[in-house]
Amino acid sequence: MTAQSAPLTPPADAIPPVRHPDAPAPGELLGAHYEYCFGCGGGQPHGLHLEARAGEGVTVTAEFTVTPDHQGAPGLAHGGVLATALDETLGSLNWLLRVIAVTGRLETDFVRPVPVGTVLHLTAEVTAVDGRKIFSTAVGRIGGPEGPVAVRAEALFIEVKVDHFIDNGRPEEIQAAMSDPDQVRRARAFEVNP
Repeated sequence: MTAQSAPLTPPADAIPPVRHPDAPAPGELLGAHYEYCFGCGGGQPHGLHLEARAGEGVTVTAEFTVTPDHQGAPGLAHGGVLATALDETLGSLNWLLRVIAVTGRLETDFVRPVPVGTVLHLTAEVTAVDGRKIFSTAVGRIGGPEGPVAVRAEALFIEVKVDHFIDNGRPEEIQAAMSDPDQVRRARAFEVNP
C-alpha cells in the first residue's frame, strides 16, 4: 500500500489568508509558545531559541544563530536543524490566524551551506487557506534579511483541536502544561506544532 503525499499547491478554490483581528501587531515578538519546545523554548539548552516577530498581513520574520550544538558536518549546520527552523517559523504563522495547527507536510530545499556562527534570517507567509488546510512558504537567508538564500520550504499545516495534543502527547508533559497557573502560558503551550 502506498500513500500519496498531500499537495503543497493550494486548490484553485482556496481563499487568501485573513489575519485575525486579535493577532499580534506587526513587529511584536511572538515569544515561545512552550518552554520546552526545541524550536522556540528557552528550556532547551541546545534548542534553536528561535525568535519570531509578527509581520504585515499573514507573515512572520524570525532569526536564530547556528551554534556548535547544531552541527551536522564539521562547522556546518545540520540539515535537520535547518528544516526545524523553517518548520518553527512556518508554525508561528498560525498565531496570526489564531488557529491551532500541525505540520502535515514540509518540503525543504537546501540551497547553500550554513556555517556555525551564522544568524539565519527567516521569513514566512501563509499563501492560501482551504478549509482546515493552511498553505505557506518560508525562506532562510544568511548575511542579513536580504542576503543569499540558504534554505526554503513549502508547507501544508492542518488545523486541529487541542484534543490532538491531549490525546497524543506524553501524559506527564500534558498534565504539567495544563496545570500551569498562568492561563496565557497554559493556552499557548498548545498553539503551535509541537
